[in-house]
Amino acid sequence: MNLKLLDKTNKIFTSILLISFNGSTIQLLPYYPNPLKRRYLCPMARDEQLKERWEAVVAKLSERFAEGDTLDLDSIIYLIGLQELGQLNRPFKKDDKVNLMHIAICRLLEPFGYYQFDFEDPDGWPHYKMLEPLPALKAGEQQILMKDAIVQYFIEKELIA
Repeated sequence: MNLKLLDKTNKIFTSILLISFNGSTIQLLPYYPNPLKRRYLCPMARDEQLKERWEAVVAKLSERFAEGDTLDLDSIIYLIGLQELGQLNRPFKKDDKVNLMHIAICRLLEPFGYYQFDFEDPDGWPHYKMLEPLPALKAGEQQILMKDAIVQYFIEKELIA
């Protein structure tokens, strides 16, 4: 049985999936069609798995690119931007570095339905169009979202399992 709940603006807030009926107790589990929000279905197990996978990504990339130092989130996003652009052997200006991070963020959030690849310009830079605005997230939630997206990206690229 699926029910639709409306938020204060009368927009569909979420779908609820009926899990079980036990006497007078009904257990409801939220179902989010957006994979970004799936992590809330079983937060403790999902968070532990994300933490392990994130640490594996950081370890592998730090070993390869940071000569013993540990890469931070922004550094990994920058590396993904370089990978997606594919122009590794050239210098970049400060504005280009910001654009590389933008490319990475768009690419990382594409599977979650927030961006879609649009075209590649004559200089080889990919351009994305926004499909859906990002939700308002606190700083910690933004980090979790990006770590989750990065982990999924490197699973797709077969860097980690």
